[in-house]
Amino acid sequence: MLRHLTPQRHPDLLVGLETGDDAAVWRLGTDRALVVTADFITPVVDDARLWGRIAAVNSASDVYAMGGRPILALNLVAWNSAELDDDLLAAVLLGAEDAATEGGWITVGGHSVDDPEPKFGLVVVGEVNPERILINAGLRDGDVIVVTKALGTGIISTAVKAGNASPPVAEAAIASMLTLNADAAAAALSSGATGATDVTGFGLLGHLAKMAEHSRVDIVLHADGVPILPGVVELAQAGVVPGGTHRNLAWVASRLDTVDTDAISVLILADAQTSGGLLFGVAPGQARQAVDGLVAQGHPAAVIGHARSGTGRIRIRGTASESG
Repeated sequence: MLRHLTPQRHPDLLVGLETGDDAAVWRLGTDRALVVTADFITPVVDDARLWGRIAAVNSASDVYAMGGRPILALNLVAWNSAELDDDLLAAVLLGAEDAATEGGWITVGGHSVDDPEPKFGLVVVGEVNPERILINAGLRDGDVIVVTKALGTGIISTAVKAGNASPPVAEAAIASMLTLNADAAAAALSSGATGATDVTGFGLLGHLAKMAEHSRVDIVLHADGVPILPGVVELAQAGVVPGGTHRNLAWVASRLDTVDTDAISVLILADAQTSGGLLFGVAPGQARQAVDGLVAQGHPAAVIGHARSGTGRIRIRGTASESG
């Protein structure tokens, strides 16, 4: 759809539509710029307060993916007022406040509409140093690729809705979706990354394909190095996979070269994520320090591949396996 729009250009618009990035960036001065984004989701858990918190963390993730820090947010609410009471909506808003308190931003007001299907999210404003913006097109030849969260939240959320997810599997996914990407952004910046995104609706393969295309690199991806949430492989083998994951794979399939990689592993790599981790590239000498630092902070970060000059293709090797 964006092909039908005319890209807007202005000397102070540092990041716009051209590279399909996670947020817009507007320069305020030599050392300060605003990062602006919006996101909302349908319920992924039954607990209203947890849903509000996950939705807020997911929305703020776009700011972290640009190397920024969230400072201000507005609520976006679509609510079925005829069937859902106000106490449930209050719980959703309280969940968003929980995320704001942890992340250090302030949520002030917002906008609501009546909708048969509830949706919730945020407009988020952040700040970033114009010299340290992380963008889709920032991967460099030789960069090592790092991911900071385990995959599988889309598959597990689908299983939760169908009543097929065990409590430990659901709890692992919820814990992942509640985790802010603040530590991941700090690790990317301190290790000298220039290219980053967050892994959300397009899945790891979809977001990585966009980065590869805009950065003019190819990616060698080691599937057995990608962290996978517990229970995901079994659920995928049983056919518990959201439609968005299948659409992601269909969209990226023409850019993939698979080597001894089974179909289930490739499907999991395309799983549509909610509140996923960051995906960034760093020089080989910095990768281990970045990963070790994140692991020490409790994040399941891992090196999953490397970039080389190319045309945006992804070569997958190995078979995905669960890593907890």
